[in-house]
Amino acid sequence: MSKTRWPSAVMLALLVLLLGAGRYGPLHAFVESAKSASGKATYAETGFLGNRGRQAAEEQAVGGKPLKAWLKAEAQKRAIPPRDAVLDRVWKAIPGYNGRTVDVEATYAKAVAAGWTAESASAAPDKVPWVFKEIAPKVSLRDLPPSPVYRGNSAKPAVGLMINVAWGNEYLSSILNTLDEEHVKATFFLDGSWLSKNKDAAEEIKRRGHEVSNHAYSHKNMSTITDAKQLEEIAKTQTLLKKTLDIDNRLFAPPSGDFDARTVRIAAGLGLTTVLWTLDTVDWKRPPAAGVVAKIAAGVGPGTLILMHPTSTTEQALKGIIRQSRAKGLVPGTVSEVLSERRLDAAAPGN
Repeated sequence: MSKTRWPSAVMLALLVLLLGAGRYGPLHAFVESAKSASGKATYAETGFLGNRGRQAAEEQAVGGKPLKAWLKAEAQKRAIPPRDAVLDRVWKAIPGYNGRTVDVEATYAKAVAAGWTAESASAAPDKVPWVFKEIAPKVSLRDLPPSPVYRGNSAKPAVGLMINVAWGNEYLSSILNTLDEEHVKATFFLDGSWLSKNKDAAEEIKRRGHEVSNHAYSHKNMSTITDAKQLEEIAKTQTLLKKTLDIDNRLFAPPSGDFDARTVRIAAGLGLTTVLWTLDTVDWKRPPAAGVVAKIAAGVGPGTLILMHPTSTTEQALKGIIRQSRAKGLVPGTVSEVLSERRLDAAAPGN
């Protein structure tokens, strides 16, 4: 080959390689992504460099910022640290609450599949298909010394409905129907002597999906009886709950809210957390339902535990209590859900 023809051949070979890269490699994938009418990244995986072309298209965005890099930066803004369980001077034991972090890899995979770019994501960050992972607190309720619980964590938008049952059968069906209509589960603390005489009613409470827990056996003021008698009151109902309803209960509500340090210790020895309340409807005095609803509306907040009984007042006020809680963006539910560390999305106000 002559010296004059050699440079021409080299130039021709280089031109062929350049065109091939544009057709089959990352450059072509980017060009194809730029052709998307929607403005979101697309790509055509062709040729022996197709995988690299796809990766370039997935990460490329207008302005040159990779999508994954944008997600990592935004993830820091959306991270929420967990809250440890604490012993409060006023509220005693307060449960912890999980934090959250963004699962960048899972979010990235979903975002790419949906055609997001860094530019479209930054324009509508709340619409990105974020995937979160929960982070447990370092200190949980079980790590604290035995203590009574009056409320949940104030960061959790949940409200606990606790209904102590030792009488009031005539109002139970109506209360259960209201809970069904509002799609809410509550926690029913059952007096053991009531349970022994009302197994059908107790089974109906369980059948409707509500939490059932321990309210001692004969409604005695716990602080006025011996250690042995306190143990008998709690353990007898615990055995009855298991035998009658096949329930492994973890909560104990002392009758009339009367207890002492011995009560908390004895209950803890049986694996039970002693639970009191944040707001009391005082429904056993039969106040007007409208007044009870107004009281709850004024005082309810994240982590509130609301005490009720099967009375005519609660029968009439329950729907309003639920709806007033939701109006504040709170989710009404069981006591266990309020005390759980699991994260909970707030309800849309008014729903």
